[in-house]
Amino acid sequence: MGLVHDARAGARLVRNAFVQRRARATLAERLAQAPALESGKFKIGVYFADSKVNMYQIRQWYKPLAELSKTWPVVILSRSPVGASALFDESPIPVAYVRTVVDLEDTLAEQDIRIVFYVNQNTRNFQMMRYGRRWHVFINHGESDKMYMTTNQFKAYDYALVAGDAAITRLRKVLWDYDFEKRAIRIGRPQADHYSGDLPYTPDGRTVVLYAPTWEGDRAAAAYGSIASHGVALVDALLATGRHRVIYRPHPRSGVVDEEYEEANRRIIRAIEAANHADPTAKHVFDDGPELGWQLSAADVAIVDISAMVYDRLAAGKPLLITHPVHPEAEIDRDGYLSACEWLYDVDAPNIVPIIDELTHDDAAAERLRYWVQRYFGDTTPGETTKRFHAAVQHLMDEWDRFAKFHAQDVTVLEHGDGTDAEDSDAILSD
Repeated sequence: MGLVHDARAGARLVRNAFVQRRARATLAERLAQAPALESGKFKIGVYFADSKVNMYQIRQWYKPLAELSKTWPVVILSRSPVGASALFDESPIPVAYVRTVVDLEDTLAEQDIRIVFYVNQNTRNFQMMRYGRRWHVFINHGESDKMYMTTNQFKAYDYALVAGDAAITRLRKVLWDYDFEKRAIRIGRPQADHYSGDLPYTPDGRTVVLYAPTWEGDRAAAAYGSIASHGVALVDALLATGRHRVIYRPHPRSGVVDEEYEEANRRIIRAIEAANHADPTAKHVFDDGPELGWQLSAADVAIVDISAMVYDRLAAGKPLLITHPVHPEAEIDRDGYLSACEWLYDVDAPNIVPIIDELTHDDAAAERLRYWVQRYFGDTTPGETTKRFHAAVQHLMDEWDRFAKFHAQDVTVLEHGDGTDAEDSDAILSD
């Protein structure tokens, strides 16, 4: 078994190296023809060291950042050639490809970056965090009660932008001697102000159900994925009614660890294709697109795993079910929303239709939902969370000005790297 694992790992490394070389060559041609970024324009950088597999983490911020850039110009600092190529193709805000530390330093010397945002905990973040005289701010790629959300790595950043009171309560349990009043700023979920987009179907009388499971996880404590345990049964049941429309949006990493999980994912996709072939008016959707938003607002009911998707949907304030993990070692924080959510156990997945019917007419469940929406995100009136996000950035800019005046006479020299650039890699941390 160990030899098989080593062989697969070796093959993956060779494949990744080939992809990286090809991406660098393609990107070099593209950059040679692209205009240079305007010097001194950008005040905010979004550091993204990841490859294409974790693009979902920064895609969530495209629309809020594009809106913010109308006031404070924003640039994405991309370290991976594969990730940079994807960003150049789809990002609504400018991108700087900074593969090496030297490239990064050159960009910092040319721009007036005062705030650096981080959407994940990639270990290469620390190559950026060596540079002082700017605020390093963790904005994350979602809100959840996963163990990822209580990492002591929060302390590495000058500030963290968090969703609301629930995030503060969660962090207080683990971050000792941390100044929450200063360093943790509540902003809600700015993405919720952009839950819109073109629907791939025409709304009709069908009940729209979003099933958005996470991946299987790389360890028992994070084994939250439900595709193999719940997914096949619940999707089959919904496809059979003729009165439901399924939107299936699996995590992009689904099946990367577990072959059984990968096969269950394929089975669901095939079932959706077969259902649409049998009834072209059904318009069931297998959604693997880059945009997240319309799915959350369009669905009458959402079924999600323990992941950021719980809280993306919660911000929409509409009914949802959470799949209960089947692995006995999966860690569940039952102090927050998961203490009062509507659970879906694997044995109940085949009976999803009556469960949904009951949930959509349950006044007590609706009242619980309203309470937790407020607890996690504060005021979700359209536009309010965007105002809080912009106010937080303004506060950080004002603080930057205050410290810059205090240190105006200091002799400053840009800190330089030690020449030990990490190689391009797809071996990265992920949620």
